[in-house]
Order: sequence, then C-alpha cells, then structure tokens
Amino acid sequence: MARNLSPKCKICRRAGQKLFLKGERCLTSKCPMLRKPYPPGAHQRHQKLTEYGKQLMEKQKAKRTYGILEKQFRIYVKRAVAKKGDNRENLFRILERRLDNVIFQCGIASSRDMARQIVKHQHLLVNGRRVDIPSFRVKKGDQISFNDKFRKTAFFDKNKSLFGKKTVPGWISFDPEKLEIKIIDSPLFEEVDLLESLGTVIDFYSR
Repeated sequence: MARNLSPKCKICRRAGQKLFLKGERCLTSKCPMLRKPYPPGAHQRHQKLTEYGKQLMEKQKAKRTYGILEKQFRIYVKRAVAKKGDNRENLFRILERRLDNVIFQCGIASSRDMARQIVKHQHLLVNGRRVDIPSFRVKKGDQISFNDKFRKTAFFDKNKSLFGKKTVPGWISFDPEKLEIKIIDSPLFEEVDLLESLGTVIDFYSR
C-alpha cells in the first residue's frame, strides 16, 4: 500500500499547525512547530498565499491529517459531492468512518499512522470477521474487537495503561477493559473551524 513518506514534522510546518502525525511527540517540547512555526525552506516566512494557494493548503492539511494519498482523497470528495445533504458533512463522515481513524479516536494508537499499522497487522475483528484494510468504512451497529495475538504484543504491554484515557467521540462506545468498540451513531459534525476547512477543500476540487 502506498504511503506518504515525507518527514511528518515538515508536513505540519507547511500546514501551519500541528496535525499530530507523530503521536505523543507532538505534545512535548521536542515538537519542531514550537521552535519553527513557519514553513520549511530559507525564504518561506513571509510568503503570501493566493486564494488558490489557501485552498490547496487546506486540501493538503485534510489529506495529511487522515494520512490519505491524492487518488483516494479525490474519490472521497466525489462521493461526498454525489451524496444528498451538506457536502462538507458528507466528506467529514467519510473520513471519520475509516477503521484506522476509529482506532485512533479511541486512544488505542497515539497517531493515525500507528493505527494503520495495528489494522494492517491483522489484529482487528469487525463483527467477528478479520479486517486488515485501514480504509474499511464502519457503520452504525458495527462491533470491533481485538484478537488474542494483539494482547501478546510489546505494543499492548507498553500502552495498555493508556487505553481509556482519551475522550472518545460521542458516536463511538469503547470499553478499554474488554478492548471492544461499538459504533453507536454517525460521526457528529460539530467543529465550526473544520466545517469551513472542508468547505474550502470542496471548493478546490470544484475549480
């Protein structure tokens, strides 16, 4: 599976904000965004963006936040526009319903990149069936569990004390003791800033 191998800290600096691509490191004083809160490159600090440039930046920011490459992201936008309702909300729900994002939102992984690795290593069962595709889309009523092999990994031993510490979105129910997840609703679109951001993304692809 293709991946974006660009340095994650430079991706955040280009976006102009933390995208939390490196998990816990992003919360420490080692985060380069604290020392260099401007785009990488010798002449980037005072560069002004055109309207197209702003739209491109928001598109790149959304792609990189969720760790999706251009081809797949374009497909998601087309699906969002084709659906009835608010295109921005449609796109948000498509992105949030990815299986790797659900694992991240539950706090089992500290980044979506780490969540993808957990999925691809065949540790997950969705409704009792093994799923190893990070882009798998969950739906209301789905139940996600972990196989016994996951509980024997070094990752589990190191991180199990952190499970359940993160606030989980209201559309997800997570039992950190049993390591069981249930999708109880559709993703809730409540962040005004994200609403405007995804609107800009839709505008970019409508050009």
